[in-house]
Amino acid sequence: MTALTIVWIALPFWVGFSIYLLPRLDRSLALGVAIASLGYGMIPLLTSTSLSLQLIDRFGVTLQVDALSGFFIVTNALVTLAVILYCWGREDNTFFYTQTILLHGSVNAVFICADLMSLYVALEVIGIAAFLMLAYPRSERSIWVGLRYLFVSNTAMLFFLLGTVLVYQENQSFAFSGLQNASNEAIALILIGLLSKGGIFISGLWLPLTHAEAETPVSAMLSGVVVKTGVFPLVRFALMVPDLDPLIRGFGVATALLGVGYAVFSKDSKRMLAFHTVSQLGFVLAAPEVGGFYALTHGLVKAALFLVAGNLPSRDFKVLKHTPIALPLWIALAIASFSISGFPLLAGFGAKVLTLKNLLPWQGIGMNIAAFGTAISFAKFIFLPHGGEADLKPGFWPAMAVLLGGLILANGVYYEAYTLTSTLKPLITIGLGWLAYGLVFRRLSVRLPRLLERFDHLIGMMIVVLSLLFWMMWA
Repeated sequence: MTALTIVWIALPFWVGFSIYLLPRLDRSLALGVAIASLGYGMIPLLTSTSLSLQLIDRFGVTLQVDALSGFFIVTNALVTLAVILYCWGREDNTFFYTQTILLHGSVNAVFICADLMSLYVALEVIGIAAFLMLAYPRSERSIWVGLRYLFVSNTAMLFFLLGTVLVYQENQSFAFSGLQNASNEAIALILIGLLSKGGIFISGLWLPLTHAEAETPVSAMLSGVVVKTGVFPLVRFALMVPDLDPLIRGFGVATALLGVGYAVFSKDSKRMLAFHTVSQLGFVLAAPEVGGFYALTHGLVKAALFLVAGNLPSRDFKVLKHTPIALPLWIALAIASFSISGFPLLAGFGAKVLTLKNLLPWQGIGMNIAAFGTAISFAKFIFLPHGGEADLKPGFWPAMAVLLGGLILANGVYYEAYTLTSTLKPLITIGLGWLAYGLVFRRLSVRLPRLLERFDHLIGMMIVVLSLLFWMMWA
């Protein structure tokens, strides 16, 4: 397992830098790397195998592979596989596939890190690779959005690095376990870095514009897996350090409510999906014990939704309400929307039931409100008129087969969810959400201010959350 892990983590970087030597095989090589990751990620899930590999004992540089890692690795593999299939018929050059694979490998590296310094390096590489993919169209808008993302990412990582230095100074080790004896200042700095990187709460409000303005396959990658590189360490911290568990759960509830509040009133389909990424990441943090499974279902469904949204005749819901879309496209959109709403027979149902069962009592009201808001939001998609025509890209349906097929297969992970009570509650929530949408929100026109999303306020939001973290840690 040790040798396999080293080969697997090195493979994307070796292939990524070698693609230029074989440009005609760029798609095939990229596809092979994604399939290899899928096979590796399934090992800890199917065999309960775990691995802890210390690379440099003195500094606590460690790799750790377990079931939690497996869920995130499989998510990364399936989303990357779907994006490559989606782009198969496009005229993307070798540079695009190189960056896709380098981003894929860097994301994998985060999911097996068990020390702060390795995590810092992997997150920095992800920031550069994501920036290059955002700026890939080379338009003024795409370059600006990419630079905005890079600035926020680098600032967040500066906070994280300062916290990492303090942890090492206090423990002479970079291992995650050092957080148990770390100072409040160190923990607060590390958390603000990860909360910002992962798009959590108000320090993550860079995310909606970035994901909404990116190219369709890039949006799918960013929302499906990249933001989870900030969330995965937080889930790991909550499971390792009991004192951090309620703090991280609290940010999960606040994030779920913030994201869904914006999504309900959003008039733009891609911005709505981006705000729901914020909200669903809150669900991952709200119940760390089952965060891996929820991350898998969210990654698949959000990648599918962004790929579908990229093929709709408009981003404006006012236009979409009067423009019938092709029936096959609507079916794919409805399946994904049903899953994220928690409808039975799809993986989103089991993930939501499992998450709600693992909440602490004080989290229940907030998370149920978030689930209700999710049903309202995705009613916008489900009740769109259909019967029109669409010129879909050749790779669209293979990508949907991977993502939607994954949602159907993953439904069996938690088959215990299918009890009468557990089945009725989500159905009632969805029904009430659809009723609220039809009676109230369908006709409601509310424009929420974008003040907090402005570039000149993003760093200010980090400082606000950092101050909040200092207060919470000392309290």
